[in-house]
Amino acid sequence: MHIVCSDLEGVFVPEIWVNVSIHTGIDELKLTTRDISDYNVLMKRRLELLKKYGLTLRDVQNVISLLKPLPGALEFIDWLRSKTQLIVVSDTFSEFADPLMRQLGRPTLLCHHLTTDREGNITDYNLRQENGKKHVVEALQSLNYKVIAIGDSYNDISMLKSADRGILYNPPQSVADENNDLQVVKSYSSLKRIISQLLNGEE
Repeated sequence: MHIVCSDLEGVFVPEIWVNVSIHTGIDELKLTTRDISDYNVLMKRRLELLKKYGLTLRDVQNVISLLKPLPGALEFIDWLRSKTQLIVVSDTFSEFADPLMRQLGRPTLLCHHLTTDREGNITDYNLRQENGKKHVVEALQSLNYKVIAIGDSYNDISMLKSADRGILYNPPQSVADENNDLQVVKSYSSLKRIISQLLNGEE
């Protein structure tokens, strides 16, 4: 039996922090896991910038409320869930993701959570577990699932390489070049074709 594990940002929805950067004019917030491979380094820098510029959780949520799924994402998810099960495995936070997951029909989401103070300042981030994406795949495999994993960034690589089949979806060229053992696809139609073949035992 197959199950699909997919990243969220860059696969189904726009990059949250890129849009926060655009709306606030803070250029350094554009950096994501597509640029920096060490997630902890990236998050600590983001928290420093939020504190420096006085941005609260509400400010970030206001930007997220403006975001829509990527074109074709909802149709792809509906198709996928008609064929097999989907778990979204993301390094985002539950405080960010809810309006996006609502638009996507609320597939199962595994992610992290934030710590805030009384004023709504984000003071810390709390990982569900270290290297959580890889552990999700391994846990599902221990239950005798064959895992198809989809991602686009450095923080997805351990998940993709642990899966029975890992697929890079529209990754930056640097990520693709450094992981040329992984298949790269650039459209939902290509994902449908590959997943259909896997589900039908054709690969």
